[in-house]
Amino acid sequence: MSQRINKEVPDNFFSPDPGDLVVHAPGRINLIGEHLDYNGGHVLPAAIDHQLELIFRRNNTSICRVYSESFDNYTEISLDDLSPVNTGWENYIIGILAQVKKEVSVELRGFDCLIRGALPVGAGLSSSAALLCGLAKGINFLFNLGISDKSIILMAQKAEQEYAGTQCGVMDQFAVVKGETDALINLDCKTLEYEIIKAQFKPYRLLLLNTNVTHKLSDSEYNKRRQECEEALKIINSAGNNFSYLSDVPLDTLLNLKSIIPPELQERARYVIEENQRVLQAVMALKEGDLITLGDLMYASHNGLRDRYNVSCAELDLLVAHAQKDPKVLGARMMGGGFGGCTINLVHQDHMDEFIRKISQSYQETFDRPLTPIAVSISPGIRCAALKDRT
Repeated sequence: MSQRINKEVPDNFFSPDPGDLVVHAPGRINLIGEHLDYNGGHVLPAAIDHQLELIFRRNNTSICRVYSESFDNYTEISLDDLSPVNTGWENYIIGILAQVKKEVSVELRGFDCLIRGALPVGAGLSSSAALLCGLAKGINFLFNLGISDKSIILMAQKAEQEYAGTQCGVMDQFAVVKGETDALINLDCKTLEYEIIKAQFKPYRLLLLNTNVTHKLSDSEYNKRRQECEEALKIINSAGNNFSYLSDVPLDTLLNLKSIIPPELQERARYVIEENQRVLQAVMALKEGDLITLGDLMYASHNGLRDRYNVSCAELDLLVAHAQKDPKVLGARMMGGGFGGCTINLVHQDHMDEFIRKISQSYQETFDRPLTPIAVSISPGIRCAALKDRT
C-alpha cells in the first residue's frame, strides 16, 4: 500500500464554468431489508433528494486531479499508479479508476473533478456508493466509454470491496444508479431483477433522524456479520442441503438444524430469513396502500436487527422506542450497516415539527448530543448534464 501526500489545491485547478459536465449522485434510503443484499435477499431502497455534485473537465494528461469541498482535501492520482493508499477517501477514487481502466479497451485519460454537496459520512445514506457511482458515471459520460449501468453498479461494488475493505452487497449502488422519482425498488439481490413500486405515503412523510454516532463499516462488525452468515450457510449445507444464499433457506430447515448450528449463528440466519419475508410483505402492503402493516413491519425489522443481528446501539434503540410510543408515527427502524447512523421514520406530515422537537429534546437529555433531523423525498438516480450558469 503506497502513501500519497495530499497537496495544496494548485492555482490552475479549474473553476466550474457553464458547459462543464455535472453529475448529481444521490444518497439512498432503504425502507426495509437491511443486511440482505450480501445474503441474496430482497431489499426495498430508493434514491433521495440529498446528493453529491461532481463537476468534471478533461485535462488532457494522465493525471486525475480531484478536490473534495466536504473534506477540504485535494489529491492527484496518476493513471499509471492505481495502488491503494493509507488514507481513506482517496481509495474510493483510486478503486473506481482501477475498475474503469479494467473495463474499457481504450486508454483512459486524466480529468479534473470538483466534489461538493452534503451527504453525511457514516449516517447510513451511502455516501460511498454515491461517490463511486458518480465518479464512474461521470468518467463514462466524459469520455463516451459506453459502460452500461449494470457494469457501473458492479464496478462500484468491487471498488468498495477491494479498495475500502467493506464487503458490501449491491443494494446501495443499484439504488443510486437506478432510482426513480417517488418509487422504491424491490430488488432481488440474487438476480438483480427488480420491480418499481410506487411510494405513496401521504399523508405521511419519510424522516431520517441522524444519531451523529458515526461508523466506519470496515472497522466495525459489518464484515464479521457477513462472515457469520457464510458460516451459517456452510453448516446448513453440510447437512445435505444445497442453498446458494442464506435467504433461500426455509425457516423450518433452520429450526430443524438447531443442534448443529451455534446459537449466535442461528440468530444471524433467522434474522436474514425473517427479514426477507418482511420485505416481501412490505411490498404487498405498499401495493395495497396498507401503511399500518408497513409500519408494523418496520418496527419488527428493527427488533430483528437489535435482537438477532445485534447491529443496533443505545442511541438507535431510544429513537425507535420513542417513535413507537407516538400514534402519529406509523413505523421506524434503524437504517444502514448499524452501530450508529440514522433511523428512518414514517411520520404524519402535520406532526413532523412536534415529533422532531420532542424526540430531539429526549435524545439531547439522554446522550448529551444533538440529533439531526433530515426530511427526505424519493428522487431520481444519478443524472448527468451540462453545468448551468448560476449567476
